[in-house]
Amino acid sequence: MITLERHLAAWAFQNAWANHRLLKACAMLPQEDFVAPRTSFFPSLKATLNHIVTVDWMYADAIERCLAGREPHPDIGTFYEPEEPFARVADLAPSQAAVDRRFIAICESLDAAGLERPVVILRRKGRVEEALHRLLAHVFEHQVHHLGQAHAMLAGTPVAPPQLDEFFCANEAGLRAADFAELGFSEKAIWGE
Repeated sequence: MITLERHLAAWAFQNAWANHRLLKACAMLPQEDFVAPRTSFFPSLKATLNHIVTVDWMYADAIERCLAGREPHPDIGTFYEPEEPFARVADLAPSQAAVDRRFIAICESLDAAGLERPVVILRRKGRVEEALHRLLAHVFEHQVHHLGQAHAMLAGTPVAPPQLDEFFCANEAGLRAADFAELGFSEKAIWGE
């Protein structure tokens, strides 16, 4: 039977895979399509994908500080200065991949006892605490939410959006083999088998 820790690790791998697939497609866009105004929560692919990476930086930092027994970051606003740090997909993609690896490492380090550990974040409204497992679920849902928006925006460009709605179904391993080779992932690493 799969544990919650392993399931969270699988979500971290899934998140990295979805980012990889989407950013690979976005890298084929002309720059003007990447920055063009579009209808969504954020007004462009550039703004949406920058938002994902900056939010990921903030949450990864908060969780890593918690796991290391360090104080929370004194000013999370610095993660969003500038709000869109990357002008081009080629610059954004390596940073997203790096923070995705941080989440994989975080999830692979978890044990059942640590899942309830409170992660502290100093927000504008003050100090907030969230159980680690809930915060990770939030991070992955945040990714799904905004990746879906970016996916829809990409559909309005000359580049076809990649399929992102699988969750590692066993019978579809062959369909992800090329991406896994690029990422250095394996089915065994994801499922711990």
